[in-house]
Amino acid sequence: MALNSKKVWKNRQVLSWGLYDWANSAFATTVMAGFFPLFFKQYWAADLAAGDSTFLLGSFNALASMVVVLLAPLLGAIADSSSARKRFLRYFAMMGVVMTGALYLVEAGGWMMALMLYAMAVIGFSSGNIFYDALLQEVADESELDVVSSIGFALGYLGGGILFAVNVWMTLNPTLFGLADAAAAVKVSFLMVAIWCAVFTIPVLLFVPEPVTVRPVGWLASVRAGAQQLRYTFSKLKLLRQTGLFLVAYWLYIDGVDTIIRMAVDYGLALGFDANGLIVALLITQFVGFPAAILFGHLGERFGPKQGIFVAIGIYLVIILWAYQMDQVWEFYLLAVAIGLVQGGIQALSRSFYVRLIPRDKPAEFFGFYNMLGKFAAVLGPLMMGVVSVATGSPRLSILSVAVLFVAGALLLKRVDETAGRAQARLLEE
Repeated sequence: MALNSKKVWKNRQVLSWGLYDWANSAFATTVMAGFFPLFFKQYWAADLAAGDSTFLLGSFNALASMVVVLLAPLLGAIADSSSARKRFLRYFAMMGVVMTGALYLVEAGGWMMALMLYAMAVIGFSSGNIFYDALLQEVADESELDVVSSIGFALGYLGGGILFAVNVWMTLNPTLFGLADAAAAVKVSFLMVAIWCAVFTIPVLLFVPEPVTVRPVGWLASVRAGAQQLRYTFSKLKLLRQTGLFLVAYWLYIDGVDTIIRMAVDYGLALGFDANGLIVALLITQFVGFPAAILFGHLGERFGPKQGIFVAIGIYLVIILWAYQMDQVWEFYLLAVAIGLVQGGIQALSRSFYVRLIPRDKPAEFFGFYNMLGKFAAVLGPLMMGVVSVATGSPRLSILSVAVLFVAGALLLKRVDETAGRAQARLLEE
């Protein structure tokens, strides 16, 4: 295909692929990070004790993540063995769309129904990402992986940010949109996310190719073939030492990234900053992330994705040191800008680097492992922050502890030999 990086935006297949990130980032931003946690406590579970609602939300989040962790490698293997990546993408994306839209129908006090729909939506969108990531190699040659991967994340930040900004505006001024109150605005926001995701998923299904490498078979035969392929891969994992080393490094530093994403607002509140200002900071991160992800794509294209990841880790360490000593809200805004500069870049370059280290005929299966580790991310970091905060009584020391994850990840990443990893991956290709 060999696209010039300056013309890549004009390529229909690349843009169609990237628009799926534009689609599902709206769910991650508006639903997961923004409205669902707050609305669950204040509307659906308002009659429950705060501790009980927190426990329920955390439990269903963990349950949804565990389902994805257990199914991801097998689903990927089934999709690879039956040339069904787009079919699986369609099924899981539509599952997420339907369940998200159904949240609009849940009335006050319906916390159990809200949790069930939310968990199934998370499973749908998280599982869909396995097959979306696996299609990267179908729209980009090896020399284009970094730029194209970054375009996906850039479009995700822009699309998710635009819809989230509109949804926040709706909740702050519901009568301007003909809505009764903020609660009605939030419910309409869930419906808007569902429609947004459905519409912008269509291009990837229509225009991104999926070469048929095997003769189509029935579901039972597909499951059997996928299970056999997964067993074969496990038996050969010892040959993929560099890939395994990268996955461990990725798990550590992406845990740090996700911890900062999930705990930044809580940290700001602990320092006494206003909640509305923190929402503004979240929006800043989204819109800065759009051009920054593209910039990191070109950085990876010129110097290699591994070097780009090191640059991002270095900036994250500076961010942590800065957060440790800040005491003014304007510093939190600048911190949001800094996070936006590297958040999409480190995610995009990690994905494109990983593509280079896996067998080319098993992308969905190996992205099953990749996304499985992604679901385990933000486990160590929040736990470390909680333990340090309780032990020292200092939220500043708790944020400083996250630096350990970035340093450990960088040290392991330094040991990853890309050339050896490529050679090892070719040995598993059939």
